[in-house]
Amino acid sequence: MNDYVFISDLHLAPERPEIIELFTRFVDDVAAKADALYILGDFLEYWLGDDDPAPALSSVFDKLVELNKQHATKIFFMHGNRDFLIGEKLAERCHFSIIDEPYRLTLQNQNALLMHGDTLCTDDVDYQQFRSMVRDPDWQTKILSKSLQERMQFAKEVRAKSQQSTAEKEEYIMDVNERETDKTFNENDITLLIHGHTHRPAIHKKIINDRETTRIVLGDWYKTGSYLLVNDSDDLALQTYA
Repeated sequence: MNDYVFISDLHLAPERPEIIELFTRFVDDVAAKADALYILGDFLEYWLGDDDPAPALSSVFDKLVELNKQHATKIFFMHGNRDFLIGEKLAERCHFSIIDEPYRLTLQNQNALLMHGDTLCTDDVDYQQFRSMVRDPDWQTKILSKSLQERMQFAKEVRAKSQQSTAEKEEYIMDVNERETDKTFNENDITLLIHGHTHRPAIHKKIINDRETTRIVLGDWYKTGSYLLVNDSDDLALQTYA
């Protein structure tokens, strides 16, 4: 029986050492017993580029290496809206594989799709424009050509603007658009969708085109850990880790 663990939105950062410690315990207690760990974006609060030695995050990176080498757990990473500059150099350092969004796989005999989830929030027009800019390869090449200090200043400015913008927006704008999620199920011929981003953990059941579908929203790690464990027999259920 294969066990797959799904997490997202940990937002690990030196400023939150208690969550770094929580994650390292989670690896030992939960992820180490799984066949695969899927990290669906925003694993880190920010990432300035693979040339950043990031000593404050070394315990996180070392733990991923330990997970893969000592426990043979495969690790898959999908970019989020905070850590989109993670590249192959860090992937090699941490022993994970970068997967594109959306990512298909079969779970419990269902056609499933993995996403970070931000592309489903189509009502947030300003954010979608920002996303298009920062995911552009030319833009990324340009930003990575700047010094680490310049990139750090840019990241601080973006985070400040994001916090102000979030405070001014209505809640529904930052959630998924139902028409977009229905479209995602139909166009990809799936019955199971797993994503994060919205920080609204829940399991949504809905009939779409006469088929029962399930959309699982992973929780964030601001107070406790949140994960989904999928195997061949147990019902799908979100779980907390503290």
